[in-house]
Amino acid sequence: MLSSLVRASHEFVGVADLEGNALFVNEAGLKLVGLADLDAVRSTRIIDYFAAEDRDRVLSEAMPAARDNGFWEGELKFRNFATGEAIPVLYNIFPVRGSSDAIVAYGTVTRNLSESKLADERSHWLGSIVESSDDAVVSKNLDGIIASWNKGAERVFGYTAAEAIGRPITIVIPDDRQNEEVEILSRIRRGERIDHFETIRRRKDGTLFPISLTVSPVKNAEGRIIGASKIARDVSEQRQSREQIATLAREVEHRGKNLLASVQAIVNLSRSDTMQGLKDAIEGRIQALANVQSLFVESRWVGAELSAIAARELAPYDAADKKRVRIEGPSTLLEPTAAQAVAVTLHELATNAAKYGSLSVPEGQLDLTWWRGTGGEIILRWAELGGPAVQTPGRRGFGSRVIKQMTAQLHGKAEFDWRPEGLICEMTVQA
Repeated sequence: MLSSLVRASHEFVGVADLEGNALFVNEAGLKLVGLADLDAVRSTRIIDYFAAEDRDRVLSEAMPAARDNGFWEGELKFRNFATGEAIPVLYNIFPVRGSSDAIVAYGTVTRNLSESKLADERSHWLGSIVESSDDAVVSKNLDGIIASWNKGAERVFGYTAAEAIGRPITIVIPDDRQNEEVEILSRIRRGERIDHFETIRRRKDGTLFPISLTVSPVKNAEGRIIGASKIARDVSEQRQSREQIATLAREVEHRGKNLLASVQAIVNLSRSDTMQGLKDAIEGRIQALANVQSLFVESRWVGAELSAIAARELAPYDAADKKRVRIEGPSTLLEPTAAQAVAVTLHELATNAAKYGSLSVPEGQLDLTWWRGTGGEIILRWAELGGPAVQTPGRRGFGSRVIKQMTAQLHGKAEFDWRPEGLICEMTVQA
């Protein structure tokens, strides 16, 4: 019976004589050390079974202890004869006495530690991962009582592990969502997994926040469901980002519609005596809109600074000494609709001045100034000097129609004073 148990054991069992010669190794032992059969065993010495770094310890510590004290146990490394692999083992050695020939030998019982150490390491790694996770990782029994609570849970919910463990998980669930826990536990008992369930939870200080939950059944060694593990992630930032993206999308849609409406108005208002003139007029006005769009991007679509709009529209006409065009006014941020209207208006005035007014001759000058009126409105004054003598036009030109239409969209007005020394245009816009 005992012989059968030794041979069937899953652990290494071996016998050696006092000279250190191996006499017997069971089947599990043969596999562990890479030997084919007992003939191979009998051609080895017990010391050959150990990795080189452990042999001195076997001779100086293990065997003397077994002889003098009747037992020695410790961790050593076996050497696999076939592969040379070092295998960690828990090694027991003790003296045994034969019944017929009275030969005293050393018996050994050895447990392979490779798998158990690997399991311990895996368990340690998993424990470290759970403990260092930014997410809350929590386990609970089937009654909803908290069994474990990692550092992430402490950060997310505000309760320490000592405060949470042993209490019901409902301490983090708002009163109006208590039924969710009943449903979760019911599904866990059925062996179901719950993935990325977004809901609301409550911190220790009472604040509510959005959270994404993944809940899985926990089973014991027999496969019976005994509880649940829960990973909870605070998704406040993600939800805020989604809301910001949705808001931005709506804003882009709104701005796009406004821009297209402005382009449509420009096309409808544009006139010319020739096809090329019409093409040039439309292209110039659309380019003015494009210029102001880039300013919107810089401000994240808040608007555009009036001085920047003016500088872009008038830059092609300014001389190298920067004395031909004077731009002056307080810092004024125009919202997008007003900025687009002012950009097109300045483009029209500059185009007219370059063809017929002060910007058509080298010595001509231009003053653009603005200020806020008593009612908060913006008053812009365009004054040309030093150009050809000006005469009041017999009919309203296409450019003046565009200007009046654009300012009217802002509930403002535009007045033209065709003085002989140069045009003065004063515009009032609500911004």
